[in-house]
Amino acid sequence: MSESEKPLFTQHEHALEKEYQVCPDCGSELTMKHGKSGTFLGCVNYPNCQYTRAVVEHERVEDKILSGSECPLCSHVLAVKQGRYGMFIGCSNFPQCHHIEHEAQEIIQDVVCPSCKRGSLQEKTSRFGKKFYSCDAYPKCKFVVNHEPVEGRCEKCQFPLLLKRNMAAGIKYQCADKKCSHMQKI
Repeated sequence: MSESEKPLFTQHEHALEKEYQVCPDCGSELTMKHGKSGTFLGCVNYPNCQYTRAVVEHERVEDKILSGSECPLCSHVLAVKQGRYGMFIGCSNFPQCHHIEHEAQEIIQDVVCPSCKRGSLQEKTSRFGKKFYSCDAYPKCKFVVNHEPVEGRCEKCQFPLLLKRNMAAGIKYQCADKKCSHMQKI
């Protein structure tokens, strides 16, 4: 084997390169965990060791005032703020005014919710950036699916909603009823 074809490092050397941080309380390894306040480092020895630490330690981000924009509720200026789920536009008069500008939710071809039969399904994004589709009558109706809904009936159980699935064999439609999950071709 020529000199250029030799691997630069062996697998054993790469395995030893794994960098991890040590818990200052018990000496165990720290690992990435996800909680309601975001991502953090936590001890693998939990619940015996309760040590946690923020992944990124940073100071509070200052709100940026949007000149020329006005709150429809209290007429104060709107500002770009940092929140639990990322950046958003809200009233600078918080906590007296709780106005938040929401993005227009895309209604998926007026697909009627199969659960309440009154609402329609909207595309939304989770706090982790993943798309999902839920009924706009929430919190009265809690119907939710993870794949794009398509109006149609299941061949097997006659459920009134199908989910569009991109499979290796092409696009297929899956029954949205969790008890059935029948796959059918276009």
